Amino acid sequence: MTGTVYLVGAGPGDPRLLTLRGAEVLQRADVVVHDRLVAEALLDLAPAGAERIDVGKAPGDAPIPQEEINRLLVDRARTSGSVVRLKGGDPFVFGRGGEEALACAEAGICVEIVPGVTSAVAAPGVAGIPLTHRGVASTVAFVTASVATGPADLSKVATAADTLVVLMAMRRLGDVCRALVAAGRSPDEPAALVSSATTFEQRRVVATLGTLADDAEAADVEPPATLVVGDVVGLAEAIAPSVARPSAGSGAEAEPATLHLV
Repeated sequence: MTGTVYLVGAGPGDPRLLTLRGAEVLQRADVVVHDRLVAEALLDLAPAGAERIDVGKAPGDAPIPQEEINRLLVDRARTSGSVVRLKGGDPFVFGRGGEEALACAEAGICVEIVPGVTSAVAAPGVAGIPLTHRGVASTVAFVTASVATGPADLSKVATAADTLVVLMAMRRLGDVCRALVAAGRSPDEPAALVSSATTFEQRRVVATLGTLADDAEAADVEPPATLVVGDVVGLAEAIAPSVARPSAGSGAEAEPATLHLV
C-alpha cells in the first residue's frame, strides 16, 4: 500500500496566503519536500516528527537534480505514507510540478494537486497593478525568461497580449527588456519590477521598458522579482497608494501559531 504525494503551492511569499487545503495536508504530513523560498512558518505546520527535506534551487545552483527529486517523492511515498511537495507559488506555473506529477503517475503513486497563489498574479496585484482593466488591457500572457536550454525566445510572445508578465527575469533584466523592444514592444511602454512580493521586503520599481533595467540596478533590487509590461502599469500611480503594505506576520517573520487553521 503506497502513500500519496501532495503537490502543494505555498503561494508568493506571505505564508498566510497558503490555501486551507494546503494547511490540512501539511498538518498530517509524514514527509515535507520543500523549495528554498518556502517560509519557515509553513514548515512548522507539519508534525514535529515529520521528515523535512530541503531540495531548493537558486539561480545557477541546483544541488539536487530534478530527476533525483522525482525519485525521492516516489520512494518516500512508498515507504513513508503522506508526502507533501511544498513549492513556491503554484506547482504547475513554472514550478516543474508537471514533471513530478508524471513521475508519480508512471510509478503508480497517487497524486493530489493543491493549487497555490502564483507570483505571476500576486506580485502585480499587491503592487497596485491590475493585469487586466476595462478599456486598457483585455489579454495577459505569462512567460519565463529562462528555459532549460538557456534564455527563452521572447519574440514568440512579446506582442501577443496587452499585458506581459515575465518570471525569473531579474538576473538578465537588461537583456529581457531589450529583447521585448526588439520584438516590437515600445521602449516607452510602462513597465514595473516587483520583488519579494507580499513580504516585508517587497519593493516596486516603475519606469518604462527602455529604462527599467537601469532604474532597478540603481535601486539595488534583488530577486525574486516579477516583471510586468503594459499600459496597466500606469494605473499603479493611482491605485498603489491605497494598497496596504504587508502587515505583521508576513514573510519569514510570521508566527507559526497564526497558521494553525484546522
